[in-house]
Amino acid sequence: MRYVWTFFWSFLLIQMVLYVVNSMQGGTYDFAQGTVIAVVFSILIFILGDALVPKENTQKHH
Repeated sequence: MRYVWTFFWSFLLIQMVLYVVNSMQGGTYDFAQGTVIAVVFSILIFILGDALVPKENTQKHH
């Protein structure tokens, strides 16, 4: 479920940023470009999150 929410929020935020930046620069908004960037951004978050966040130790200490 965390993958779905991560993609959902990255998709929304990337689309919003692209729209605002393109509007400020007088460019055109491209939905497909935002979708590709959101997918790449989500994959990077998944990889970095698994690499940087330490795994919890499952052994119980007595």
